[in-house]
Amino acid sequence: MSALTRRGLLGLAGMGMAWPTFAQSAPPRVTLASSLGAIEIELAADKAPISVANFLAYVDQKRLDGASFYRALKLSADLSSGLIQGGLQGDPAKVLAPIAHEPTTKTGLRHLNGTISLARDAPGTATCDFFICVGEQPSLDADPAQSGDNLGYAAFGQVVAGMHVVKKILGSPVSPTKGPFTNEMLDPSVPILTVRRG
Repeated sequence: MSALTRRGLLGLAGMGMAWPTFAQSAPPRVTLASSLGAIEIELAADKAPISVANFLAYVDQKRLDGASFYRALKLSADLSSGLIQGGLQGDPAKVLAPIAHEPTTKTGLRHLNGTISLARDAPGTATCDFFICVGEQPSLDADPAQSGDNLGYAAFGQVVAGMHVVKKILGSPVSPTKGPFTNEMLDPSVPILTVRRG
């Protein structure tokens, strides 16, 4: 995993509870309404049940309403590669307990164009903060051949509509001084109005 992407996918939140078994039915979908448009996401409940159940807990309890996209990591000038990061940034009133890490080596998912994944610090610290990939990001997958923290990030779904909104957020202005990641923090941030099933 490259230092550029590894250094800053911060996460907070999650929950400690028994995880439901998802029936063999249509994968759950959520619609994330931002101030720049809607993003529809299909969740891989069969492959990443812990991460999906956690995300749906935030959705069903409306904890992500009023959150924001606050970071845009632009890896190419033409915005064909990068990621946007959003969530609660540690709002203690809304953040649930961290969850167990589901590496891509376990789920079989990959960080492709439109993949949604959980941000984290150490494995097992992810909560509600998430990111959406623009372009393929294989450096975010788990890689047992690498030294150190080689567990990657927990991919758990895919954008099925609204990638133009994702790219619009990626292209939004960033601050040259605002931390913790210079030239990556959106200024202003992009409000997340609601996140709902369906």
